[in-house]
Amino acid sequence: MLRRQRLASAAIALASLLSPIHADGVGDGDVAGAGTNDSVPLLDRVPEPQRGAMAWLLEQMPAEDRGVVPPEFLLEHCGEAYRAWQAAPWRDRVPEALFLDAILPYASVSETREAWRRPLRAYAAPIVEGLDCPALAAARINARLFGDLGVRYSTQRRRADASPSESIESGLASCSGLSILLVNACRSVGIPARFVGIPLWSDGSGNHSWVEIWDGTRWRFTGAAEATGDELDRAWFTGRASAAVPGDPRHGIYAVTWTDSPLRFPISFTGRPSPSRAIDVTERYGGASPPPPDGHARVRIVVRSGDRRVQAPLAIIDADGTVLAEGRSKDDRFDANDHFEAVLPIGASLTISADDRATPLRVDRDEQLVEIRWAEASTTLAASGADPTATGAADPNTPLLAALREHLAAHGFDRLADTPFAHEPLSRGEAEVARTLLWARFAEEWAAARRAAFEARVLEHGERRMPIWFRTYGERPAGGSSVYISMHGGGGAPAAVNDQQWANQQRIYRPDEGIYLCPRAPTNTWNLWHEAHIDRLFDDLITDLVIFEGADPDRVYLMGYSAGGDGVYQLAPRMADRFAAASMMAGHPNDADPESLRNLPFSIQVGERDTPYNRNDQAHRWRGLLEALAAQDPGGYPHWVKVREGLGHWMNRECAEAMPWMAAQRRELRAPRVVWRQYARPAPRFYWLAVDEPRPWQRIRAERRGQRIDLEQWDRQGPLRIRLDDEMLDLDAPVVVAVEGEIRFSARVPRTIATLAATLAERGDPRGIFSAEIVLDDPPAAAP
Repeated sequence: MLRRQRLASAAIALASLLSPIHADGVGDGDVAGAGTNDSVPLLDRVPEPQRGAMAWLLEQMPAEDRGVVPPEFLLEHCGEAYRAWQAAPWRDRVPEALFLDAILPYASVSETREAWRRPLRAYAAPIVEGLDCPALAAARINARLFGDLGVRYSTQRRRADASPSESIESGLASCSGLSILLVNACRSVGIPARFVGIPLWSDGSGNHSWVEIWDGTRWRFTGAAEATGDELDRAWFTGRASAAVPGDPRHGIYAVTWTDSPLRFPISFTGRPSPSRAIDVTERYGGASPPPPDGHARVRIVVRSGDRRVQAPLAIIDADGTVLAEGRSKDDRFDANDHFEAVLPIGASLTISADDRATPLRVDRDEQLVEIRWAEASTTLAASGADPTATGAADPNTPLLAALREHLAAHGFDRLADTPFAHEPLSRGEAEVARTLLWARFAEEWAAARRAAFEARVLEHGERRMPIWFRTYGERPAGGSSVYISMHGGGGAPAAVNDQQWANQQRIYRPDEGIYLCPRAPTNTWNLWHEAHIDRLFDDLITDLVIFEGADPDRVYLMGYSAGGDGVYQLAPRMADRFAAASMMAGHPNDADPESLRNLPFSIQVGERDTPYNRNDQAHRWRGLLEALAAQDPGGYPHWVKVREGLGHWMNRECAEAMPWMAAQRRELRAPRVVWRQYARPAPRFYWLAVDEPRPWQRIRAERRGQRIDLEQWDRQGPLRIRLDDEMLDLDAPVVVAVEGEIRFSARVPRTIATLAATLAERGDPRGIFSAEIVLDDPPAAAP
């Protein structure tokens, strides 16, 4: 874990070092073609062993770079390339001509020119230490590079031909951006590597880019960020590559070269002609994948929900019920042209079962592409926590469920609570199916209403607007991505100051896995993170992330620095049931109280010398408060307080240790014991309790043991709703509720569609859907 933290910090530092070059140093005729008098001053500054390499570089560099690329950049670049070549254990297997064309060049295509050699060498050298084979060294770099630096494939990247710093900063890259980064990382340690691409696959489905590596005797290939262990020449595109057409500028495969060549690289990323020369390498891929047997064809399948590709279990079945092929479709984490593939008989009439949904298939031709489209909400069903097949003894088409389906299809949630069937008792199996149906429709309606705002990255509540920025790291777990909502500092300051703080917050933390999201506070007030509108904006934000980004609602974490830490102190107690853990960095609690943190793991990170506003003393005070609460309530108030020795307000990112601590926590929404203390901005719901009339300072303490619920304390302020489901207790048996020892309720509690729908609509929390509810009126007044 600590290693990953160090890598995250290294990635941030690497991105800052990989700054684009500028033309500020151009002049005095230093950069010119070899053989002219203007080139002499620069060549005179090059050590003798490297002078031939510099002359070659000046002669072969793209015309677009002449007079633009500064001399100092070329000097550093040439020297670093030469030293990497000479120091490589495989030096004797890399002749000078290969060094010049596949190690020395500072760019592949039209990406931003930048000084990448030193920082990438510092990163890659430890990975290849002790290896004597360039192919194995490249495979090891490919296996670690993108995960360590937090860069993944995405069609949402800013530009296709992103430079290394641009890919690292955004965390997103196309296949071309990934290939540029891998080529440069390999070249930084003396591995000959080059950029390869095809303008259009023979089935017309798009282009692709990858990397070729020199293994000491021949060129090999690999997909960037598509590591295959220590092996090369294996990739999802081998079958397609074998169908490429030599000499065809649209369907051929070309490698970038800096040597003289009459060919231009046929893929342009700028709308202008490509600046790179190329060689046709198509014939080397002709045997990459054997053609299908006679009478058979390769069929590729993609499943889409809205405009997104989704994963789904696939099976291709013939008329006799025999499964001819099975696997999973690919989602947007994979290259846009990487699809499930099967070899099938031409002319066959088959069925594709995609997540148990049937689609007819007629096999017509080789490299046939089949697209299956689902309703938008299909990708979000798993987030509800319900198993759509978990119907128990219930028929999924019982009259109640049929009525629900009909109503949702015609009216959605409108007037659902007014229908008689919504108040009829459900079986456990019916409740699970109804939960799934309701969440699917809710997610569909939510997506239709909010997708545009989410994609614009600006959320609204009333007149308040909250811009957001986020990046996703690591592989998404089966249950969905974790989420880190990270609040910036600043506060009562001009907008420009808070904008700068927002930008800084985007850089200082990086999780091993999950969505790291930094909202920009809607206001510039001193209490910018604990005004009343924040609660609703964060509620909606979490639902957005579940529906649009596949987030796990039980692994959402709250964190913030300085004024953002103030917000954690305030928001964590009053929104404790929305988060799995919270971590306060360098903030002040103001009037916050920790009593409601009974089930929320809470971390405090502050510098020992952070004396303004007594932040350090307040950390010690809260440690004492939490320790006292935990002693009085065994099993509650998990916390970790770290006052960092010798540090002030800025903790040198040491506070990032709180992220793996948070990552180990999971929300316990159905915790057996709940302590709910309302604050100046009261809420209507907390864990499995709700009130119709939320009022400041109300206090409720409730505990569930088996079929009994004890309200140890309940301030007299309106009706109380106790939400239940079969995960908490047996709803087919009586439930007992006691208020301060007096039995107030003892009966079975029916599961109903109305309760499922109401508890879903309140928050849009797929795990916060309850099927049954007990409503208690005010407790009797105390005797005079």
